[in-house]
Amino acid sequence: MPGIFPQGHTRAMASGSPLNTSSHNPTSTSWRWLRWPLRLLGLVLLLLLGPIGVLASGTLDMQTPWQQTSHSSTGQAPDPALERRAVVQVYGARTVRWRGAFGIHPWIAVKRAGADHYTSYQIVGWRAGNGNDVLVTSTGTHPDTQWYGAYPQLLADHRGAGVDDMIDDIEEAIAAYPWGHEYRLWPGPNSNTFVAWVARHVPALRLDLPPTAIGKDYLGPNTFVDHAPSGTGWQLSVLGLAGVTVAREEGLELNLLGLGFGVDVNDLKLRLPGFGKLPSSPQQTTAKDIGTGV
Repeated sequence: MPGIFPQGHTRAMASGSPLNTSSHNPTSTSWRWLRWPLRLLGLVLLLLLGPIGVLASGTLDMQTPWQQTSHSSTGQAPDPALERRAVVQVYGARTVRWRGAFGIHPWIAVKRAGADHYTSYQIVGWRAGNGNDVLVTSTGTHPDTQWYGAYPQLLADHRGAGVDDMIDDIEEAIAAYPWGHEYRLWPGPNSNTFVAWVARHVPALRLDLPPTAIGKDYLGPNTFVDHAPSGTGWQLSVLGLAGVTVAREEGLELNLLGLGFGVDVNDLKLRLPGFGKLPSSPQQTTAKDIGTGV
């Protein structure tokens, strides 16, 4: 019917082709909205294969009651009677039972020059339920004991000249820790948040916390950018739930819901949730003399 419909419209009707209605297709619109959440869910499930793999490996003690687990020394800390220099060490051990498939519990041990004992600092979460300070300070000659049966990994080891000054900085940072009466297992603040806080304020530690240190990326409710824990780069983090770290020591690490993954170019290792760093090595660090730079 000439004069009533435009020519192009008439051809479309004649050929039986419908008008383009894809922009109004509710199914297509819904799929576009769901595509990214589904991809995100798929990535989370992929990252969870790390902790699942650790659980399946059988390396975690799932049977021994925690009251009966070992707290024996592992021989990694020098005897204060023999090592008269100042010492700073940081340890991290798998947490108890299934939680150990996801993360570690760290602590800091310091010994001033000439001292006959170490002082250890760590966060213990159950104390928060009673309204107590979650920071636990203890002294002894063996700061390298197993954590409820889990063998601790030596994450940092500094000895010699200049370490007493480092201890001053560590104790100052500990005194300024802002979440002394707060604890959340995930995403923080927790024991890893505490050690990462100290490390950021004492860059001489050069502490490279593994991706299994869940909580290290928690910067607080109002801070989103800060130094990486090693002090050799920067990180962006939103409540410890999502973020990215770029640093010389840590390399590139992405964080999604506390599951960290990336690549450590400095050590030529992958950073994976559950497993930590791969390939793993029996000893991740060696003693460093601050005075000589060795």
